[in-house]
Amino acid sequence: MLYWDGSHSLLVKMENKGSDEVEKMKTKFLSAWHNVKYSWALKSKTSFSRNSPVLLLGKCYHFKCEDDDGLTEACYEACDEDLVMGNVEAFRRDFASRVWLTYREEFPPLPGSTLTSDCGWGCMLRAGQMMVAQALILHFLGRDWTWLEALSLQPLDTETWTTSAAKRLVASLEASLQGSPSPSNPGPLPLHLPQAQAQAQAQAQAQGAVEEADAHLREVYHRTLVSWFGDSPSAQLGLHRLVRLGLAVGKQAGDWYGPAVVAHIFKKAVEEATDPGLAGITAYVSQDCTVYSADVVDSHKASGAGRASAPRSDTPPPQNSQSSASSLSDSRAVIILVPVRLGGEKTNPEYFNFVKSILSLEYCIGIIGGKPKQACYFVGFQDDSLIYMDPHYCQSFVDVSTSDFPLQSYHCPSPKKMPFSKMDPSCTIGFYSRSVHDYERISQELSKVLQPSAREKYPAFTFMQGHGRDYDLSGGLTPEKREWPFIRDPRRAAATAGDFVLL
Repeated sequence: MLYWDGSHSLLVKMENKGSDEVEKMKTKFLSAWHNVKYSWALKSKTSFSRNSPVLLLGKCYHFKCEDDDGLTEACYEACDEDLVMGNVEAFRRDFASRVWLTYREEFPPLPGSTLTSDCGWGCMLRAGQMMVAQALILHFLGRDWTWLEALSLQPLDTETWTTSAAKRLVASLEASLQGSPSPSNPGPLPLHLPQAQAQAQAQAQAQGAVEEADAHLREVYHRTLVSWFGDSPSAQLGLHRLVRLGLAVGKQAGDWYGPAVVAHIFKKAVEEATDPGLAGITAYVSQDCTVYSADVVDSHKASGAGRASAPRSDTPPPQNSQSSASSLSDSRAVIILVPVRLGGEKTNPEYFNFVKSILSLEYCIGIIGGKPKQACYFVGFQDDSLIYMDPHYCQSFVDVSTSDFPLQSYHCPSPKKMPFSKMDPSCTIGFYSRSVHDYERISQELSKVLQPSAREKYPAFTFMQGHGRDYDLSGGLTPEKREWPFIRDPRRAAATAGDFVLL
């Protein structure tokens, strides 16, 4: 336990030391306190109804559908027939396969500070990381991908994952490819084998090597994707890179970040990423709750100047059937981020069905928002409750620069639920668009979803033709505000999680 009985003498001792020493002691104390506060945050279990469908990022599950004869009639009545996926186990596997980013401690000091933990302030950045990670999963692996180890995750209060186990996993994956040439280029067979034996070996390779190579390649994509969000200065989309970008707009490590600020920071981070694997994707942030179609199309068609030498994702990952390689040859994928406000001090109930409709779309990558001053990542819903992933859980630093770093702490086996009525009105909605053709379909579908109801006069956001500059939105703004179109509103700072006003 921590006691304050001797706090006065402690402060006197701190004041007698240099300012740098005081800051270090404060940092250590805050880290210790946050570790106590957040280490047990996710122990409670979440209850789900067996009588209602569960939507998870465009996939529909019904926990009643567990008979041997397949899906029951009730499932098809509750969900679109094409979207019904299965039962509890299928939902658990899908949820646990999403990348989970939480508070960490004991990582290298953040830019411009001595902080080695983001406990207590970095939750919105973590929520943003999870949303962008989902976009990258769609980009590289597809919506149907699930992690092979998802159902073997241990409860959050138990530490059973070891480095040796991770090494065994990687070793087994690497061994699966030894002596198994690529299916597209099988290579010569040993000359000393008789013809019949050579044919048998070729047939075995064709049947087994393809599946093994595919599983190995998916695991490589998975591990590489997670490493981009590592807590080190070199990680492409890690906390250190995000904090450094935040410094340009007056955000310090330790400050609270709003959902709109985070959207713009991630746009910069994705655009400036130097890893070749990220050269085939960029990001767009809407202006004043308006998505300008010409700007999104331009983002799709941009050639990626400055990253031309990096191989783009023109060749889709295994079994990714959403687009062909030819349709991607002159295009980049775009992460579309839309900061919105769904009401005044509280979320307007008229928007509840809108949020449900958004989370029912497979190209939706979720919503970052939460409760006032407590951010989370919304990924689905059941009845009148949102399903979310919680970043408020302190974990130890993981060195993702090693080839066999453990993956368990980046996947959560425990979903949480929250009533729609508690949702803060300030949030950022994310979508993934693979190509210009894909965007045209998305904008048409979303335009129908955004049609206001009889009582609701204004949609959450809109689509407009043309470029944002055609509407002279930047008139009178400074270059900084033109690039980061939001300002802080101190009047709402204490009452809501949205510390911004869109211009």
